[in-house]
Amino acid sequence: MNALDEDMAQAAIAVNQTKAAWQAVLLHSARTAVAAVASLLAAQCCRLPESYWAPITTLVITQSSLRTTLVVSGERFMGTVLGATVGIIVASRFGDTWLVFGVTVFVLGLLTAILHSDRSAYRFAGVTLAIVLLVPRTGAPWLIALHRFAGVCIGIAVALALTVLSPEPEETASLTPQK
Repeated sequence: MNALDEDMAQAAIAVNQTKAAWQAVLLHSARTAVAAVASLLAAQCCRLPESYWAPITTLVITQSSLRTTLVVSGERFMGTVLGATVGIIVASRFGDTWLVFGVTVFVLGLLTAILHSDRSAYRFAGVTLAIVLLVPRTGAPWLIALHRFAGVCIGIAVALALTVLSPEPEETASLTPQK
C-alpha cells in the first residue's frame, strides 16, 4: 500500500469514528430528552405543585448503564428521604434560621456516614433540607417534603425505566464527537 492509500484509509476510519460518535450523541440526547419530558408529564399528572423536580432528578441520575443508574438512584433516594425527614423534624421544632440550617447540614453529614452512604447521598440530603427549610412557602413542612420526595421518586422511576427499556451500548457511552 502506498502513502496515499494509507492516508485515504486513515481518513475513512476517522470519518467512520466521527459518524459513530455523533450517532451515540444523538441517541443519548434523544433518550435523555424523552426521559425528562416523561418525568415532567408524570409529575404533572400526579398534580405535584413543583413538578420540575421529577425531570431534574431524571437528568441528574440518568446514566448510560443500568448499574451506574442504580447506584446514583440509590444515593439520590437515600439522600432525599434523609433530607426530607430531618427537614420536617427541624422545621417543625426549631424553625429555619441560618444557625439551625448550618447545624442541620452538619448533622446530615454525620447521619449519612452512620448510614454508610456516600457523599452523593449527603449532597442530595442537603439539597432537600435546603428546599424544605429555606424556600419560602405557605404550606406545612411535611407537605413540602412529601412533594419533593414524590417528585424525586417519579424522576428515579423514569430514569430507571429508560435505562432498562432503552439501554445504551457500553462502548458508545464514552464517545464524544471530534471537532
